[in-house]
Amino acid sequence: MSGVAVSQVLRVVATVAATFLGGSFALGFVSSSISERITLYKKKKYGKPCRTCREIGLYACKLCKGNGTIKWSPLYDPVFINPCVCPTCDGFKVQRCLNCLGYGSV
Repeated sequence: MSGVAVSQVLRVVATVAATFLGGSFALGFVSSSISERITLYKKKKYGKPCRTCREIGLYACKLCKGNGTIKWSPLYDPVFINPCVCPTCDGFKVQRCLNCLGYGSV
């Protein structure tokens, strides 16, 4: 076989492999998306309402108390106290409910 024929065969094999892998990835993505939607529908229909967040899915951050920033000092001596973005809520002042994982129902 000449070098041109080998490169054409490799190109066809690579195209088939890429198509197969891309198709299997897309099929997995679609099936997981459908599964997640079905689970969410069943939680909304048959689940109990979450009492922790009152069916909202979010509540005020417990670390910064809804402020968005915390007071932090790099040293033990609190001479320099720097306001920093809250690491729990990233400054959004709310965090996702850990009881219902943000769905609003358990």
